[in-house]
Amino acid sequence: MTTPETSPATAKPGMPPWAKKAIGIAVMAVVLVIAYFILAAFLPRWWAQRIASLANGSFSAGIAWGLLFGLVCTLVPLIFFRAVWQVRKRKHARIMQIAALALGVIFALPNLLSLTVVLGNNNAAHAGERILDVDGPGFRGASVVGAVLGVALFLGLVALGYLYKKRGKDLDKMRGELKQHEPQSKGEAPAPEI
Repeated sequence: MTTPETSPATAKPGMPPWAKKAIGIAVMAVVLVIAYFILAAFLPRWWAQRIASLANGSFSAGIAWGLLFGLVCTLVPLIFFRAVWQVRKRKHARIMQIAALALGVIFALPNLLSLTVVLGNNNAAHAGERILDVDGPGFRGASVVGAVLGVALFLGLVALGYLYKKRGKDLDKMRGELKQHEPQSKGEAPAPEI
């Protein structure tokens, strides 16, 4: 009796998949840390200069732009972030969630950049604060007020949406109860209530 010859399992040359993934994650982390330090040294000053050019040293313009950025750049991201939760059970939900999340982060960038100026403790953040003090007065405070208004408006929209859905469910329930109380045939009249 002869046994067929079995060839040994062929091993793939190179690193195992887990090692490749670990190296990829480590490289990505290093790139992100380097990008953070480069952007932290650049973005606060750059953002303050953009706001200063919009406000042009005017207190009323600084307040107007601050309210606009604070309101829009808080309300719109919150709507997109809520959409991430709402589409979770739909077909192709993952794509819609990623798109809504990306759009929410993009719309939140002006507020995040303002936070880097206000909360940052590096030289660029301090330079940005000085720029806003001189050429964009009122912007930072108005941004906070606009952000609070954006959150309040978002909560109001959520409450209205909830009440609208609740009203729809109540109407459906009432219609169902009405259909149950209707006479079955046209010749039959309902009994009078006493």
